Formats: sequence, C-alpha cells, structure tokens
Amino acid sequence: MNLKIAVLPGDGIGPEISVQGVAVMNAACEKFGHKVSYEYAICGADAIEKTGDPFPEETFRICMNADAVLFSAVGDPKFDNDPTASVRPEQGLLAMRKRLGLFANIRPIETFDCLLHKSPLKDDIVRGADFICIRELTGGMYFGEKYRDNDKAFDTNIYTRPEIERILQVAYDYAMHRRRHVTVIDKANILDTSRLWRKVAKEFADKYPEATTDYMFVDYASMRIIQEPGFFDVIVTENTFGDILTDEASCISGSMGLLPSASTGEHTPVFEPVHGSWPQAKGLNIANPLAQILSVAMLFEYFNLTEEGALIRKAVKASLDANVRTPEIQTEGEPFYGTREVGAWIADYIRNA
Repeated sequence: MNLKIAVLPGDGIGPEISVQGVAVMNAACEKFGHKVSYEYAICGADAIEKTGDPFPEETFRICMNADAVLFSAVGDPKFDNDPTASVRPEQGLLAMRKRLGLFANIRPIETFDCLLHKSPLKDDIVRGADFICIRELTGGMYFGEKYRDNDKAFDTNIYTRPEIERILQVAYDYAMHRRRHVTVIDKANILDTSRLWRKVAKEFADKYPEATTDYMFVDYASMRIIQEPGFFDVIVTENTFGDILTDEASCISGSMGLLPSASTGEHTPVFEPVHGSWPQAKGLNIANPLAQILSVAMLFEYFNLTEEGALIRKAVKASLDANVRTPEIQTEGEPFYGTREVGAWIADYIRNA
C-alpha cells in the first residue's frame, strides 16, 4: 500500500514525539512492504510566529492532499498567560477539525497490567478497563456564536439532528465490533440541547435492538467512570462533555502519555496523542512517545491494516514489560529511558519481529 502522510509536529514536545511516531511508521512499512511519503506542515504557536495564523492555508492544503495526518501537539505558555490574545495555538486545532470536517473523536481507554500501580485508582477498580469515548468534535459551544466585553460573555451551544445522528452512527459502528454496549452521556435534566440528544439517541437505539443502550447525566457519568470504569464499552457524548470526560478517563491508565486518539469525518483523518504540548519538557528527551506511537497503530487500523497495528501494539506492550519507559511511568529504582531511546527500541522490535 502507498501512504501519503501529512506530519504536523506543532509545539513543545510535539516535534520530539513526532520523530518517534514517524520512525515507528517507517519500521512497520518496511516490515510489511508498504511505501510511505511525508509532507511536513506548521501549526499552533509555531505557525503563529511564522505566519500569524495557527492553521495556515498551506497547512490545510497539505492535510487535504494526504491520506492521513499525524499530528502531535499545540500550545505555548505565552498564550495561556495572556487572556487578551486574539490568536491562540488551540484555534489552529479547532480550525483543522472544522475545515477537515472531523466530527468524530475516538479515544480508546485501556490499562496495562504492568502499570496498574501508576493509576490513581486501586488495582481492582482499573484492572481490565477497556472502553472507547466517542466525542462529537465540531459542534456545541466550541463552535457556536460567541461574545465578550468587559462585563458580559457568552458561548452558544447549538446542535442539530444530523450532527447527533452521525456521531451516534460512529458509536454504534464501534460498539457492534466490541461488547455491544453504548452509553449516551448528556445533561437532559437541564439543557435543551441534551434533551434533543437524548430524544435522537432513543430513536437511534431502536435500530440496534441487539445492543444495550443506557443514558447517564454527565455529572453522574464523571463519577461512574472513576468508580467503575469496567462498566463502560462505548461512550458517546457532545463536544464539551467529551473534552472533560476524556481527560478524566485518561488518568485511569496512569499517564496521559499512553493514550492515542483519532479524529475522523468528511476529509483526511487525523491521528494524535491526547496530551498537550508540555512546553516545560521541550528538548529534555523525557516526553513519553507511546501515545504518538499508538496513534500510528490507529492510523494503520483505520486503513484496515490490522496486522501492522497489532504489531505496533505488541511492541509497545513489550517495551513496557521490559521496563523501557520514560520517567513518569518508570518503576521506582529502575533507570529511565529517553524519548529517543524508547522510540528506537520499539522501531527495532518491529523490524526484528
């Protein structure tokens, strides 16, 4: 297979983990006889400094011409600490999602037995947790009408039936290949948008009688994810709730550096780690590249290259079992490996498998 990949390293630790993701992709392509080419593009704070735009037109063109986008991270403290800044790195991420029509964000949450002690939750609670969060990505408050002056501000939360139906379809498609259990999360006791979500979801569930569908208010769901993560199989929810819940759920595994994601929809899909740019670690060779590498596994799986994805996952698990780990997940007393060393170990494992 020939693959054309747009690579957007972004800010902070993004360029460092991006290198490792590309190295692992190259190793897998060599192993399975695929041809891959890359075109690099700027985004986030890096793009603001160079062009004034966090998602320049040239970057959009490169993304549209690719089969997939391997994205890393955006964000910079100088924008975080300036509430008056009219242009921000994160606006580039939102623009990419909107312009590529990426309405579905898929975030798998799983645990590794050798890292259960790193989770803030007890072993018996998190052991075996394995679920997927499907977050609607281009609607809701993040994209609704906005207003702010010195005394008043508002963000408009709008959803339409077609937007809800298409994200529900993604959720049920995943559920039918898993344990056939969908949990719809909303705030239907308070919000009219959530009432529409629940109405449409109940109608949609009738099309899948072989699946179990349940409904939770977001406040209860946030508690249940911590109390009993093993209950969930496929979670589907709106943009704002999904943003918050997926960050909460990411803690279950013990590190945000372990969790990949995919964003899919109308045009080129994007594969990225769920963590941010962690600018404090930039250049220190301590950032965990596993979320980026597992995003590469999701990329292969998106194109039905399941053996390639499975081998990458096997390599990641082997690295963890061999204690080839960056500092935040290393066992106490064991020497830690740097970003480059972890990536090289996994790429070598794939080549020699």
